[in-house]
Formats: sequence, C-alpha cells, structure tokens
Amino acid sequence: MHGFANPARFLRIAKWLTPLCLLAGLVIFGAVIGYGLFFAPAERLQGETARILFIHVPTVWFGMAGWTTIALASLAELVWRHPLAALAARAAAVPGAVFTTLGLLTGSIWGRPAWGTWWVWDGRLTSFLVLLFLYLGYIALAGALDREGSNSRVAAIFGLVGAVNIPIIHFSVIWWNSLHQPPSISTSGSAMAPEYLWGMLAGALGISLLFGGVVLARMRMLLARVQAEARLRRKAMGAAEGLAS
Repeated sequence: MHGFANPARFLRIAKWLTPLCLLAGLVIFGAVIGYGLFFAPAERLQGETARILFIHVPTVWFGMAGWTTIALASLAELVWRHPLAALAARAAAVPGAVFTTLGLLTGSIWGRPAWGTWWVWDGRLTSFLVLLFLYLGYIALAGALDREGSNSRVAAIFGLVGAVNIPIIHFSVIWWNSLHQPPSISTSGSAMAPEYLWGMLAGALGISLLFGGVVLARMRMLLARVQAEARLRRKAMGAAEGLAS
C-alpha cells in the first residue's frame, strides 16, 4: 500500500488511469442506459417502470461504496499515516454524495408508481437519506479544516463513525418491515430475471469505473493544490528570511 504513497508515483499512474476509467465507464454505462430504454423487456409485475433499476441500483451501491471508501481511507490515515489517504477520502466524498442523491431521486421516481407515493419513512429510505446528510457534513467539515489548516484527523474520525450507517442501510429491509423490497441478490442466488440482473451488473461496472475515474481526477486536483500551497509557503518563507537578513 505504501508503494503508492509517493505523490510522484501516484501521479504517473493516475495520469493515464484517470481518462481510461472515465472513458470506459461512460461507454459501458451509456450502453446500459440504451439497453434499458430500448431493448430490455418490461418487467412482469412493474412493467416499464422497472427500467429505472439499471440506474437506481448501481447508484445506490456506489453511494454506499463512496462512504466505504471514505472509511477505509480514514482508517489508513489514522492507523498507517498514509500520506494520500486524506486526499482519497476527500476525493470520494463528492461523487459519493452525487450517487446518493441520484439513488434517492431515482428511488422516488420508481416508488411513485410502485408504492403510490414518492417517499415513505421506512428504514431503507431514511437511513439512505441520513447517508446524504453525512456526506454533506463531511464535505463541509473537511472544507473548513482545509481552510483553517487544522488537523485532518478530525475528518477521518467522522468518516469512521459515519460508516456505522452502511450496515444499517444494507440490513434495514431485513430488520424492519417496510414497503421497500428485500434484497434480490444474495449468496444463495438471484431472484431477478437474467435480462435485468446482467444489465444491472453491467451498470454497476460502468458506474464503478466512473467513480474510480472521478476519485482519481479529484485526488490529482487536490494534490496539485497542496503542492502549489507548499511552494507558495516556501517562497514566502524565503522572502521573509531575505528581508530579515
């Protein structure tokens, strides 16, 4: 893990990996959207509205994966003092929040014809809404710490504490009776039709590549800003020493 801790080495890898992930993700996810709109059959019970599954489920997964990334990066920062861990956590926050928002919006669009309402305060929806608030809180906290030049370990602790919500989201449909359907995919198999299962998994692959590409791009941006600020500080210190002498 520490082999990639050198910023120069990371930038060399991220320079070619970022556009590759973004381009592959756009192509795959675009193909999945086209398949869902024009080729996937209507679902037996939900009809045409089930087509939104190809967007809804992958965005929900990577809304959760975004915070998992924050938690793992925060753990690496606190325990192993990995020099790029804090940047990785901050880079994952914005795309994670975007996917969480898309998951909530597409879920509401799906829920209106399926449940007869845009929103219900059940365990799955409420805990996922809490995840969006956690993202917004983390982004605000990390931004304030960066502006003040404070210790980033506070944001790392927040990232670890917020990870408690991830298993709550996952198991909420099992723990509590709700309108939201239970998991369709488990270790014992899948209850989904193959036309929907493989399309959804392809959508998850496309979004995973987009997520990785955006995180890498944001890490490069944040690292460039840190390096620029360090150069400015060195120039300021050199000018101050010149005046003092």
